[in-house]
Amino acid sequence: MSHSTLAKMAAMGLAGACALALSSCGSTPQGSTDSGAGGSAAATGQNVRVWFMEGSIPDDAVKYLEDTFAANNPGNTLTVEIQPWDGIVNKLQTSLASDAESPDLVETGNTQTALFASVGAFAPLDDHYESLGGSKLIPSFVEAGTWENHKYALPLYAGARGVYYRKDMLEKAGIAVPTTLDELAQAAIDVGKANPDNVDGFSGMYLAAVDIHGVESLMFAGGGDYAKMENGKWTSLIDNDASVASLTRIQKIFKEGTAYALADQASQKSFEKFFNENKVAFMVGTGNVGEKIDKALWEADAVGVMPIPGTSAGTVGQTFAGGSSISMAAKAHNPELAAKALEIIYSKDFQESVAKAGWTPGNFTYASAQTGAFSEIAPTVVANSKLTPNTPQWGSVAGDGGLRDFFMAIAQGSDVRTTAGDFSKKLTEALNAEQ
Repeated sequence: MSHSTLAKMAAMGLAGACALALSSCGSTPQGSTDSGAGGSAAATGQNVRVWFMEGSIPDDAVKYLEDTFAANNPGNTLTVEIQPWDGIVNKLQTSLASDAESPDLVETGNTQTALFASVGAFAPLDDHYESLGGSKLIPSFVEAGTWENHKYALPLYAGARGVYYRKDMLEKAGIAVPTTLDELAQAAIDVGKANPDNVDGFSGMYLAAVDIHGVESLMFAGGGDYAKMENGKWTSLIDNDASVASLTRIQKIFKEGTAYALADQASQKSFEKFFNENKVAFMVGTGNVGEKIDKALWEADAVGVMPIPGTSAGTVGQTFAGGSSISMAAKAHNPELAAKALEIIYSKDFQESVAKAGWTPGNFTYASAQTGAFSEIAPTVVANSKLTPNTPQWGSVAGDGGLRDFFMAIAQGSDVRTTAGDFSKKLTEALNAEQ
């Protein structure tokens, strides 16, 4: 890696990535899978460390992975370490650069692969692709996990978003189920004012600026977008008329339709509780959120779920194609044993456990194991989803708090067009920074 590349990464605020690149360059060829500090499948007394993210993999799947690995690899163990999403990019930049601290396998958001693959932090998984599912793996996630013709991340699960709503509250308030984004915004405002069950602290919708993927899904659904590639360069779209109109609608919800616009990260991690406690009538969430809604509400037919609507009746809005991928660290201590762990992760039992938790599993042939109301809309939602810009630079945009600060400014009532214009300049500069 050239000195100019490292300087440019530093200018993007990726000091940790620079350290990672310096420590990994020259030690391991990009095409090699034998890049760890050692270890072999025949060794004993080894421990494979797997980093899963908070709220991702269900407890029963974690236990299955740990128990099955131990049974299949006598004398060795596997430990799952749950990591918080907040600050994960910075933590990975430090840990993946360290011989001592690097995990063996790591879950990352599906938009983060390019950032780490481009600096040699991940080992290629090309040799494992077919045995782990091949063409049965979610194609768009495989593409997002590919860098310079090598597969560095494979899909763990997909989690596109829909709208959960309280049918009982809307009926009591005489409000029809919304069919457009404008109707959704107005329904959130109207049911909040009606407070049909006279609940203290009631609010029409749960919508928090820190729920970046929820907010951007509403932005995408309204025709807004971050950027597009044109003639070899990224052009910002965040301040065009469609994005401004979509962000203005979101700001209306922030101002009049929710009491949670400025909620903190801790509140956002379990926002379904406000739905269960009868304090909100709408929330934007993934399939696994439906599994956390009180069964009594489902049994009473008090809950509905639908795709996020578009700008006109009968249309489905685009949403963020959320989800995660899994990679093997270039500094994995036990790469061969880590490969055996991947075999378990992509086994039928593990994948179906992920599906039962509400996610679309990485091997989509097991998606039929999904249950509940969201499973009925999942194909439509996934078909109308999209990803953020697939570039290493997006890791710096998403990981340094820039998106959170942007949406927080919108939530605090700043002028939308001015705020979007200021962010557009930063976005254009960051996305077009050379590697």
